[in-house]
Amino acid sequence: MSAFAEVVEKSIEQLTGVGAAADEALVSAVAKGLGPSIYNLDSSLVAASDPEELERVKTNFLIGKLGLTDGPELDAAIAETMATLKGINRKLRVVVYYLLVKKFGKEAIYS
Repeated sequence: MSAFAEVVEKSIEQLTGVGAAADEALVSAVAKGLGPSIYNLDSSLVAASDPEELERVKTNFLIGKLGLTDGPELDAAIAETMATLKGINRKLRVVVYYLLVKKFGKEAIYS
């Protein structure tokens, strides 16, 4: 199995572990969009307890990639996503981004 396929598989396992439906094609597209960062341990994870990290998710992904407008709903969506993944110590960036894409209905960006 390729390293990319392993990342996609682990992401799907993490999603199903929290009761989220996992669309394999979308998980794969989100992973592909993250590029080589998915293979680096540090950059492949989101540190939920780091406010600067969460701000980067908002600025670089939600606003930059998804084209959303800054506002309290973005912070609320990030908080909701982190709450969904609360029991997981290693929150995969692919999973966090996937859940945010689904939350805001932005799947078309990855099609």
